[in-house]
Amino acid sequence: MIRKALKTVALGAAFMVSAGAAQVQAADAICYNCPPQWADWATQLKTIKEKLGYSIPHDNKNSGQTLSQLLAEKGSPVADVAYYGVSFGIQAGEKGVAEAYKPAHFNEIPEGLKDPAGKWFTIHSGTLGFFVNVDALEGKPVPTSWADLLKPAYKGMVGYLDPSSAFVGYAGAVAVNRAVGGSLDNFEPGIKYFQDLAKNDPIVPKQTSYARVLSGEIPILLDYDFNAYRAKYKDKANVQFVIPSEGTVVVPYVMSLVKNGPNPDKGKKILDFIMSDEGQKVWANAFLRPVRASALSKEAAAKFLPASDYARAKPVDYSKMAAVQNDFKTRYLNAVR
Repeated sequence: MIRKALKTVALGAAFMVSAGAAQVQAADAICYNCPPQWADWATQLKTIKEKLGYSIPHDNKNSGQTLSQLLAEKGSPVADVAYYGVSFGIQAGEKGVAEAYKPAHFNEIPEGLKDPAGKWFTIHSGTLGFFVNVDALEGKPVPTSWADLLKPAYKGMVGYLDPSSAFVGYAGAVAVNRAVGGSLDNFEPGIKYFQDLAKNDPIVPKQTSYARVLSGEIPILLDYDFNAYRAKYKDKANVQFVIPSEGTVVVPYVMSLVKNGPNPDKGKKILDFIMSDEGQKVWANAFLRPVRASALSKEAAAKFLPASDYARAKPVDYSKMAAVQNDFKTRYLNAVR
């Protein structure tokens, strides 16, 4: 049985590598975890094509899948750059699959939001809350607190991405755990919350679920402000973004140059462009907070919730968040799923 299991793992890894290699043949460069419906990567990749001439295919991995594939391909990397939630970026640096590189404007990234050597660095951030399709609530009030989501009225209406795999799911777990009295040293309150939420039949996808909120399939999704604002202002949907009354977290998203990637010069130019004025403005126009604050126009900022609401969103110790992630994953899988 052990030999058979090892063979299955080996075949799976080989498939991942060969699939990635086939992808390279049709592209100038590869970015892992650059899905078109998340953070407006579609526009960013289109802009890179226009300005640098590089064709980069869309990639629908989540952060956990990205790190897993980078590790599987460590001996023969396929990707040139990678994008992930901060805790996965920190792990990529620690596990030796991210190359130290300081892109353009690296010195403008605040301390704590980058690896000093450049193995990972923040490109933008989001605030976690409730992305709500008001029409899909069928007359029920828009929830305003973490406690509201446990009410029977919202049974079958709440979704969150799998926190054992997707970074936004883990960020949601960190947020609710702190909101209900836990800390990065104590996930007991958060685990209890997810056990209670399980009684309300939540929807737990592994991948970005923007379209499922727009369609009403998932009326309430634990997600970032930028996806809700995109739905409201670009797709003209009847949605709201809610920063829960008990509080939430601000979460950086980071990128890395892949160690020993096939096109290091292209990878560096891509990262330089993403940190440029033009690249950062793509994020600002998609309602993310670019790491270079100067890129956020007054017009974009005016579409965010008031500063008084954002006062409930706090940073965390992101290195500690990365360090305890695997322990949380084990707890969640054993106690909740």
